[in-house]
Amino acid sequence: MDDLAGFLRTRRARVDPATAGIPTDNRRRVEGLRREEVAHLSGVSVDYYVRLEQGRATQPSEQVLDVLARVLGLDETERGHLHRLARQRRRRAGTPGGRVRPELLRVLGLVTGAPAMIMNHRLDVLAGNRLAELLLGRALPGLNTARHLFLEETEHGLYADWENCTLDVVGHLRLAAGKYPDDARLASLVGELSMGSERFRRLWARADVRARVNGRKAYQHPLVGLLELHGENFALPDASGLELLVLSAAPGDPAEDGLRLLAALDAEKDAARPAVNARAGE
Repeated sequence: MDDLAGFLRTRRARVDPATAGIPTDNRRRVEGLRREEVAHLSGVSVDYYVRLEQGRATQPSEQVLDVLARVLGLDETERGHLHRLARQRRRRAGTPGGRVRPELLRVLGLVTGAPAMIMNHRLDVLAGNRLAELLLGRALPGLNTARHLFLEETEHGLYADWENCTLDVVGHLRLAAGKYPDDARLASLVGELSMGSERFRRLWARADVRARVNGRKAYQHPLVGLLELHGENFALPDASGLELLVLSAAPGDPAEDGLRLLAALDAEKDAARPAVNARAGE
């Protein structure tokens, strides 16, 4: 699903030769660096680097990978991904089970003033509090946020920063594919998204990787309008592949009022339901 050879090719094509100190002219037909240029800058033979990009080379050393990362201008996330892909040939990581412990569900229930949910590495939402369900407009167990983003929503839908969200989601799934190359369910999800979304196909082909980061998450909710929230991702320290996402509003921010209004509308609907049922039974 993800391999060292393909990652090297896409990273090489991304490098501006001028930044690597290589003179260019209008006769240059290769996008990025040539294979022989990467080999020269890395201090390895051209034949060995070609075999790396063709998937025929033996396990590269940590030193070679570090030099390649420097030459290709990889950031910390990409560097870790490169090393992980290189290790796949000798050690395959098992797919985490991702079971949500009852104690974790109890902690989730304590979060009442902010949307919160528990997700696995495939971006399946395994559990969420009521405010998260109100934010996303549906029951959460069974929701996959990547599928929701690419196949159910559009750039004019719930996600106010839809384009950047798609970059984050594809980058995360690429990273997960490198960690769990034998995950058949992840491969199936990637295939489904590739078949159903032209944007996903284009972004997946770029082979960009992104770590899940804390920061702004903006939603255009149909009932309460724009909600600019801060997302905090908490990776669980039990090798389960799960993380807890909490979306909070700053005190005094309009989004804080929006979340309160969303909860109040839900409370009003619940309060009205028994009265309607009573009248219906008269």
